[in-house]
Amino acid sequence: MTRSYFSDWGGLPSQRNIIAGRAVFTEAYAFMPRRVQSDITASLLPGWDDTRAWILARPLTGFAETFAELILEMKPGGGSESPEPDAGVQGVIFVLEGELTLNVDGATHVMEPGGFAYLPPGTDWSVRAGDSRAVAVWIRKRYEAVPGLDAPDVVVTNDRDVTPAEMPDTEGRWSTTRFVDPTDLRHDMHVTIVNLHPGAEVPFTETHVMEHGLLVLQGMGVYRLNRDWVEVEAGDFMWLRAFCPQGCHASGSEPFRYLLYKDVNRHPRLEL
Repeated sequence: MTRSYFSDWGGLPSQRNIIAGRAVFTEAYAFMPRRVQSDITASLLPGWDDTRAWILARPLTGFAETFAELILEMKPGGGSESPEPDAGVQGVIFVLEGELTLNVDGATHVMEPGGFAYLPPGTDWSVRAGDSRAVAVWIRKRYEAVPGLDAPDVVVTNDRDVTPAEMPDTEGRWSTTRFVDPTDLRHDMHVTIVNLHPGAEVPFTETHVMEHGLLVLQGMGVYRLNRDWVEVEAGDFMWLRAFCPQGCHASGSEPFRYLLYKDVNRHPRLEL
């Protein structure tokens, strides 16, 4: 399977561009096409040098409840020696473009496109871009500790080094790249890659408690979001509220692949 990772955000549309676009915000989902991540929607982050960020999701009433997701664009040498401001928060870094040097708990890892790092809460880590621009996704979630369970270990790997798990009865047309063991109850979130070959589909309308963030890495698809069918392409982002009906069909000529966040493995909270 060929792999590519969209990383071309930024810039500004032409003054001759029409205002109407594909962005949608509803009570059940939000759809943010790649073109809305322009220069004027980028933020700077305290503690990060030569870096700008597009914030795709953050805990907010009526929007994401469990996680934050950011696109980080680092100039050569950019990054941070103290990236995570909250000791109780875990994170995932996924590299889309360039080279990152990750230092975590005294070990050094050089990460290339497709690189994945899981960073447990309280981990001492830093990250720096190499000699060229680097682009990465940063997903953050407050860790829900459980008595008797230790926090998970650091995981550093790459998409190309993980064999996707094929979904039953699909002949490999639909698979999931799982970077951590899905049966490991220490983890209260999973960040995976869903892979669909052209013409493949999620052939039913899923409805479940897990909140989702989906960043399309490659290809094109048609996604069912609540009552709507939405055309999506590489660089687009979707937030799906818990219980939002969902399904999709890979409509392009190359694999349709997206980076998927979901909260897992914990009792549902009964207080608001």
